[in-house]
Amino acid sequence: MNLRMNTATTVLPVDDAARARRFYTEKLGLPHRGMTDDGSELLGSDGGPMLQLMPVSDGKHSEHTALSFEVTDIEKTVRDMEARGVAFQDYDLPNLKTENHICTTDSEKCAWFMDTEHNILCVHEKLGVQAEYEL
Repeated sequence: MNLRMNTATTVLPVDDAARARRFYTEKLGLPHRGMTDDGSELLGSDGGPMLQLMPVSDGKHSEHTALSFEVTDIEKTVRDMEARGVAFQDYDLPNLKTENHICTTDSEKCAWFMDTEHNILCVHEKLGVQAEYEL
C-alpha cells in the first residue's frame, strides 16, 4: 500500500470550530472547504494537504507544536501575520531564544504562535537547503 502525503489531513482539536475557522481563514488565509457531519471545519486547497478543525469537549490540546507551515521569507511572513493580528510567542531559554519573535538555528528559522484554541503553531524557513529535486 502506498499512502499519498500530499492528500494527508492534519486534525487539530478545537473548542469552538467556527471561531477557529475564522482564525485560520482570516488571519492565516487558508481556504475554507466546508463542514463535516460531526461539526468539523475543513480547510485547504483541492488535491493538497487538508486541515480539519475537530470540536472536542474535553478542552485538551497538545503542549508542543501541532503544525508548522514552511515559508520562504519568515521575517516578511511574521510582519504580515502580526499586521493581521497574530500574536507570536517569545522565548528566552538556554536552548531556545527568539529575537523579533524568530529563533535561528543552523538549519532553519522558526516563529511560534497560538490559534484561538491554544494549539501551538509555527512558521519556519529552511536555511542553506537546496531544492530536493533540481533540474
